[in-house]
Amino acid sequence: MSQAAKVLQLFKTLHRTRQQVFKNDARALEARIKINEEFKCNKSETSPKKIEELIKIGSDVELILRTSVIQGIHTDHNTLKLVPRKDLLIENVPYCDAPTQKQ
Repeated sequence: MSQAAKVLQLFKTLHRTRQQVFKNDARALEARIKINEEFKCNKSETSPKKIEELIKIGSDVELILRTSVIQGIHTDHNTLKLVPRKDLLIENVPYCDAPTQKQ
């Protein structure tokens, strides 16, 4: 895959992730502006090494957004309602009150 195709794919992936992570949050959805600004800033970059580095940074950002960000909605003065996405919910290892001793 050419670098131009990788950059375009990353751009689209970041916007899709932004839409999923910040769903129904108009203020947070403005991250669109920041994504577009960053890509515009580096539009004229010609060094393949620097482009690969920027692609890696963008991919890392997308991964962090997709796996670590949970929406919170203010319900009262001191209360937040967390709205995790289905892809964030994973099976937990059951808790054991009586741990076994190592020998």
